[in-house]
Amino acid sequence: MEMFRQTINQLHKRISNGEIVAADVVESVKQRIAAVEPAVKAFITICDDSEAVAVESSSPLAGMPGVVKDNICTQGIRTTCGSRILENFIPPYNATVIDRLNAVGAVVLGKTNQDEFGMGSSTENSGYHITCNPWDLSRVPGGSSGGSAAAVASGQALWALGSDTGGSIRQPAAFCGIVGMKPTYGRVSRYGLVAYASSLDTIGTLTRDVYDNALLMNVIAGYDERDSTSINAPCEDYTAGIYDGVRGLKIGLPKQYFGEGLSAEVAAALEQAVQTYRDLGAEIIEVDMPNTKYALATYYIIATAEASSNLARYDGVSYGLRVEGKNIVDMSERTREQGFSEEVRRRIMLGTYTLSAGYYDAYYNKALKVRRLIKNDFDAAFLQVDVLLTPVAPTQAFKIGEKTDDPLAMYLSDICTVTVNLAGVPALSLPCAFTNNLPVGMQLIGAPLSEALLLRVGCAFEQTSGLANKIAPCGGGK
Repeated sequence: MEMFRQTINQLHKRISNGEIVAADVVESVKQRIAAVEPAVKAFITICDDSEAVAVESSSPLAGMPGVVKDNICTQGIRTTCGSRILENFIPPYNATVIDRLNAVGAVVLGKTNQDEFGMGSSTENSGYHITCNPWDLSRVPGGSSGGSAAAVASGQALWALGSDTGGSIRQPAAFCGIVGMKPTYGRVSRYGLVAYASSLDTIGTLTRDVYDNALLMNVIAGYDERDSTSINAPCEDYTAGIYDGVRGLKIGLPKQYFGEGLSAEVAAALEQAVQTYRDLGAEIIEVDMPNTKYALATYYIIATAEASSNLARYDGVSYGLRVEGKNIVDMSERTREQGFSEEVRRRIMLGTYTLSAGYYDAYYNKALKVRRLIKNDFDAAFLQVDVLLTPVAPTQAFKIGEKTDDPLAMYLSDICTVTVNLAGVPALSLPCAFTNNLPVGMQLIGAPLSEALLLRVGCAFEQTSGLANKIAPCGGGK
């Protein structure tokens, strides 16, 4: 079997046994990139000089090639956030997660495409190009971490980092048939993550099976004094107990997530997944989360307000693109008009409006109160059950261009995921079916700092499903 088709865990065992060396793994993945990247278009920047470097590390990630979403700072490697306004920005420092990966000898092969500044659900809003879903090149890979998900699913990386503000790891993972973890807010350092909405943004992990996801979490999770939102609490070994099964656990089904708008294919796949958990010995309980109906409106008020504030720094003065004008105001206006896409400008204007005098209390302040109610729903649910099971998205991957003219329809793609970011809790996306040759994802949601439990519950399903570590054909039929 070609090395790019194997998991991190499998390859680490082969390296430990002396069968192969890390350089062979990197070369195998590079050859895969050369073969399929022209069709998939997962990358913004490919690091041609990347290679496995000998380090004193016993980590399974040592020598393992992966990719990083282009809104995570990498010293000496440009970080564009998928935006023309940062086309030539080269950070002078690494994000904390990059330092931690470097410390164990992981290999970064490149920076992946994304919706500009994380604003989108399809990777069609990139300032550079559209990334294709490797299972069907006419469809989107999801967003905004679509490049990271497509790279892993197509065999162009063994692992990837993404960011998740309202579903941007979990939805691409579902659309591309891989595993995506959105950790508890504060569990993984945000230092070096270019901000979109600071109270919602989270760095997380994408891999082709659950065990590899646990290995990657073991490296990047933990307290960081440079991040004021970081949780100062010890981390577990996320691989310990991962095979303990689900017998005796209580899995909740929030009825609000299984209603109108859910496609027949997704509904059938989730129903079968629930039955699998019953067969494995879990107790299934329906739970009520009444404030879910307000989540999408709440999210798009808070996220756009924070985006309006965070993106004010791109004014053509400090760094990034500068378009000269008659005076400093004209220069700033021209810079932002040419540097930002239509979707980014739309969200900035929405956020500026909700923060403006006379509307702050009516919109933003009210949204913060509803956010608290949504968090209360989760707190109440976890008094009844151990984890929640929901869809990731109401449909499978949609066609490129299908929703670009209807922003509201695009925003509805996030309806099953934004609640998790508003509440700050962890969630895991993993494939639960392949229907019409496209993946269907399910979402497992846990209480704060329950990542290990989510990985255990996900692994139990994966062990019976046969859906782990599938490599997409990328239009080539194999």
